[in-house]
Amino acid sequence: MSAWLRIPAAASLALLAATLAMPAPAAAQGKLEAHYDVTLAGILVGTGAWAVDIFDDQYSAAASGGTTGLLKAFAHGTGSGSSQGRIVNGALAPATYTATISSSKKSETIHMSLAGGNVKDFVIEPTPPVDTKRIPVTDAHKRGVFDPMSATLVRVPGTADPLGPEACHAATGVFDGRMRYDLRLDFKRMETVKSEKGYHGPAVVCAIYFSPIAGYVPDRLAIKYLAAQRNMEIWLAPIAGTRVLVPYRLTIPTPLGTGKLEATQFITTATPNAAAAKAQ
Repeated sequence: MSAWLRIPAAASLALLAATLAMPAPAAAQGKLEAHYDVTLAGILVGTGAWAVDIFDDQYSAAASGGTTGLLKAFAHGTGSGSSQGRIVNGALAPATYTATISSSKKSETIHMSLAGGNVKDFVIEPTPPVDTKRIPVTDAHKRGVFDPMSATLVRVPGTADPLGPEACHAATGVFDGRMRYDLRLDFKRMETVKSEKGYHGPAVVCAIYFSPIAGYVPDRLAIKYLAAQRNMEIWLAPIAGTRVLVPYRLTIPTPLGTGKLEATQFITTATPNAAAAKAQ
């Protein structure tokens, strides 16, 4: 489930944050508890859980997942990740990111700290072998970026309904500890979604485009395939009480059929801010 947790890099897949510096309403606080199924050509291959909290001037997100069904018999894998940060002038400012990906052959943990949109420090444990085929990541590549999990939280600026075309007018840089890539969204349409448990309402559908920058092997087929894709979609739904949208569904055409990540549970609630709570 590295694709789900590190949110694309092919593997950190295809999501992003439109976190423009716009003032946030004082009561912009809420939480999300979601469960997802991952299917390939209609066959269940993975499951995941995701929790997001937005409160006062801080936010946190945590996810876990793993392979399941037939795929588990051939390629067992699990993963977990978390991200924390602050909300500064209405924009998300990541501070820490951790992800652990495990398979039957190995386990890897990534720790990253950020400040002002720049990577201050990161480490991969155990230290991976040097791959001379990878395009080197420079200090410049680690500036003006989000960690992969913060990049899934799309904050829509302004005061109008966040569920509209403006949600897809965004592009951002992402660094996942190994790879630097850009993600860009374009508005496609509006849809109505209904989860098995929780949210039933409108979703914004955006086209999503993946552009590798550094830290990848140019000849790797998966990277070439994702970079050439023009039919990937991400469906965004709101976290109640906030201007933040998050992925409800993600679809990627593959040679084996459509790959899809979709929420089966999407429970989101607004919470009172600290000032309001004290006044009660």
